[in-house]
Amino acid sequence: MTREHDPFRIPRAGWEAAPLAGLASVDLNRNGGAFSGGEFVSESTVGGVLLYATYQALLTALRTEALRNRGEIDRLTQIRLVLATSLASARTGVAVGAVLSVVLLVFPWLAAPMAVMGVLGSAKASLDLFHAFWDGLDGEQKLQVTIAAHEAGVNLRRFFSNPSEDAGTVAG
Repeated sequence: MTREHDPFRIPRAGWEAAPLAGLASVDLNRNGGAFSGGEFVSESTVGGVLLYATYQALLTALRTEALRNRGEIDRLTQIRLVLATSLASARTGVAVGAVLSVVLLVFPWLAAPMAVMGVLGSAKASLDLFHAFWDGLDGEQKLQVTIAAHEAGVNLRRFFSNPSEDAGTVAG
């Protein structure tokens, strides 16, 4: 799996979040949730918005932390980037949540395949978050994390598409 190494490129929440956004639901009126038309669609749409916005906020915050640590942006710029990208991603969450909730309302049997796709999407999202976290570390921090992972029996090299670019790592 390839990944973007450009520190100035903010990763975007993509289709990996869609299945979970379609299944996510926020019980707005605290009635235990309902599988009726309007309530289900609105609660699922809110769930999709929250999922996309939160995932995007994490991606942006982790990626921009490296820029902030190097002095290329300040904290206020970082916060503005997090808010701007989260709001943009929330719009995607509205569309995805609304469409998938209607699809699930019409075809409820699709919930099981969407749950399986959600697990796969969560794996990709977790890997993207790890890469954003890793890119935010300086060389010394990367070395410390790699040594700690090695001592715990985890080989971090398998998470990178090109391990030779990650200077300061310990072979495991």
